[in-house]
Amino acid sequence: MSKTETLQEFYQHKFSAVPETLQHDIGHFNVFRMEDCIIDGRVMVKYSRRDFYKVSLVRGHNLFHYADKTVEVKGSTLIFFNPQVPYAWESLSGESLGYFCIFKESFFTGANRSNIHDLPMMVPGGIPSYQLNKTQDKEVAQLFKKMLSEISSDYVYKYDLLRSYLTEIMHYALKMQPSEMLYQHADARSRITSVFTDLLERQFPIESPAQRFALRSANDFAKQLSVHVNHLNRAIRETTGKTTTAHIAERLTSEAKALLKHTNWNISEISYALGFEEPAHFNNFFKKQTSITPGAFRIV
Repeated sequence: MSKTETLQEFYQHKFSAVPETLQHDIGHFNVFRMEDCIIDGRVMVKYSRRDFYKVSLVRGHNLFHYADKTVEVKGSTLIFFNPQVPYAWESLSGESLGYFCIFKESFFTGANRSNIHDLPMMVPGGIPSYQLNKTQDKEVAQLFKKMLSEISSDYVYKYDLLRSYLTEIMHYALKMQPSEMLYQHADARSRITSVFTDLLERQFPIESPAQRFALRSANDFAKQLSVHVNHLNRAIRETTGKTTTAHIAERLTSEAKALLKHTNWNISEISYALGFEEPAHFNNFFKKQTSITPGAFRIV
């Protein structure tokens, strides 16, 4: 799976330039017309995770690959993407019309009491798309147009106003029923395996004894990905030939070896950082995986 795309990479890819203020603006927000962001006539977004949120008004016939699902949308659709879930987008009609805005979590939460993670359209496993009729398309498009006008203004409080427009779009969607045009894509198993692998890798490296590996079981990962554990296990076994538990154990063992060889932490500290409640449990796990105790491995 591709590495997470950052805001810097987004701007470099789309416009070959990064805004000077980006490095200093943790509450970043920007808005675009889709037709202004086409590269070499291509209308497709690579499947990966981003480190920012995105809200799009899309027109035409499109496919959105979202985690292990695919959303097919026709006509006008309001669709939401969050950093927890990787996605890709491809146009089936050859058009790229509409609007989108991107923002960091701190931009939305800075002056809102709402937790963006709790919004239905932002919950992993939820349905992020909302079909719009002509009237709704016009109303939502007007909010994006106001954003475009405001972003280039010199108004001192323009970001407060932009945040209000974004909040209004979210409430607009919350009043609607999400689109149900979901189907399991032919590549769904490999997609969920990629999401699992990415989530597993994001917990490493362990850089201090106070840091702790939290997702240690297939159930932990299934809950995080909002899928049934049997579905996760089946997808991973069919795509890799190994169980979810085997993948977790192998990655834990690899990290344990690195910590034993390259840190001066004691066995208890390493045990805790890797999520084991007792050093004895870590000793038993490590010996089962390597046929040698952690202490013996450290002095080899």
